[in-house]
Amino acid sequence: MEAFNSLILILDATLRVATPLIFAALAGMFSERTGIVNIALEGKILASAFAGAAAAYVTNSPWMGLLAGVMVSVVFAWMHAFATVTHNGDHVVSGMAINILAAGLTAALGNFWFRQGGNTPNLVDPFNDIDARFTPITFPFADQIADVPIIGGIYSELLSGHFLLVYIALLAVPVCWFVMFRTRFGLRMRAVGENPSAVDTAGISVTGMRYLSLTICGVLAGLAGVYLSVAVTAQFLPNMSAGKGYMALAALIFGKWHPRGALLACLMFGVLQAIADRSQGASLGGFSIPVQAIEALPYILTVILLAGFIGKSIPPKAIGKPYVKERE
Repeated sequence: MEAFNSLILILDATLRVATPLIFAALAGMFSERTGIVNIALEGKILASAFAGAAAAYVTNSPWMGLLAGVMVSVVFAWMHAFATVTHNGDHVVSGMAINILAAGLTAALGNFWFRQGGNTPNLVDPFNDIDARFTPITFPFADQIADVPIIGGIYSELLSGHFLLVYIALLAVPVCWFVMFRTRFGLRMRAVGENPSAVDTAGISVTGMRYLSLTICGVLAGLAGVYLSVAVTAQFLPNMSAGKGYMALAALIFGKWHPRGALLACLMFGVLQAIADRSQGASLGGFSIPVQAIEALPYILTVILLAGFIGKSIPPKAIGKPYVKERE
């Protein structure tokens, strides 16, 4: 029974850890399916995390934080679109520039506005009557059946007690799959990433579709950032994204640009992180394992899995290639 409870706790932590990765991987899917390489996911997550925490603190409302975080992420997505779609700039260079801009700007603005070394104030401060974070949702009767063997642990610990954005992330996977693979809009998006000239010939604006895809990307990446700062941490910390944008991009490639595959990859990364968190202080053969080695485990295993166990991933044919409309 103890082993079962430990498994439930690991799976519970997996959902919490995987949520921002799921949002970011879906964001990358919409971008890259239309041909836009999106290394800038990291910067969008970081910028939205700062904007969300700052707005939530000032307005004392997590919903205003959510709105502000998503809006800022969309603005950064439009910057990426302006560089890569309007001016046919290099996608990787533009993405790295946005990441660097987000890392520097959030730390500088945070220090300028709040004077806390780049941090925002804590969103839960009873002394100043501030409670601006999202709170976990407890399902009906979760507390009453918590002690029931097996069912109680699954219902009250694994299913109940998560933030709203966790459930939205899980719901977003089938919704994004349906939009991308079962609608005319999704067909057009995939066609833009495969053969933009044919789409243009059919009278569909390649530029418009790519701008729209990056807008959707900005919304989803914004949800990832807001989840980190307004829900989990209840505060913005410099560089708190901690490479999650890159991990989400790796999950997207591992999942072959498909929502289902990306979800499984994100959950795999979440499991690794959850195991690493619970393994701190562990020993091997009488020798204590350094905390830093355990914390690095998810990143090391991510590289190993992507390098050694992934099948050949075939990206959209037009990804990373600028499209210049032929003049008649």
